[in-house]
Amino acid sequence: MNESPAIVVFGREPVPGRAKTRLLSHLSAGDAAALADAFFLDTIAKAAALRPSRLVVAGTAQAAVTRSEYFRGLARRFKAELFDQGDGDLGRRMERSLQAYCGAAGALLIGTDLPSLPVSVLRRLVDLLSRRRIVIGPSLDGGFYAVGVRGAMPPMFDGVRWNASNVLDQTVAAIKRAGRAVALGPVWYDVDRWGDMLLLGAHLARIEAAISGETEHPCPRTASVMRRLGLLRRRR
Repeated sequence: MNESPAIVVFGREPVPGRAKTRLLSHLSAGDAAALADAFFLDTIAKAAALRPSRLVVAGTAQAAVTRSEYFRGLARRFKAELFDQGDGDLGRRMERSLQAYCGAAGALLIGTDLPSLPVSVLRRLVDLLSRRRIVIGPSLDGGFYAVGVRGAMPPMFDGVRWNASNVLDQTVAAIKRAGRAVALGPVWYDVDRWGDMLLLGAHLARIEAAISGETEHPCPRTASVMRRLGLLRRRR
């Protein structure tokens, strides 16, 4: 039986004033950080539910990740390894985090800004990586929420302009220039801006209205924080 790919959960320590800063026009720094924490917890819980060969938290913190009480707590709770993203732009940090784990079994790196992503979609990406060398989960904003590599790491982030609206297209083009093929998984949406929060609230309200006793909530911690903040109606 082949070893399953590692899952690398990639995110920032949810420090008030530094977390989810695009939401600070509508939320306090503490509330934005509470949402970021809930996003992180829901994401790593879904990753852990798949029982990957290795579960990794690739973090960035004010101090070294291994000295962060937040990340050390996550590692203990979910039996995860800790990896420091290090310095550089987003591409350099993702490349470093993937390259450490993308050996024969491969590694799937997933962001923490998509709390409503069903675990079934994450499972599809893992299954796809077992058959393909490079996979990407596209996001609605023109970027991507997940990227997986199995085997040698190509120069897939070289020259990518991360503040552009076509990050996915740039990344796919870089992969093709390296002579590699890429498989795309399901499209999902990130939650970065206030409009995304409104979409998430409406989406979760519809999900919760349809949930039965056997249906698993995609992000219970996020929903709890959103209800406390008045961003999600309570189920009746």
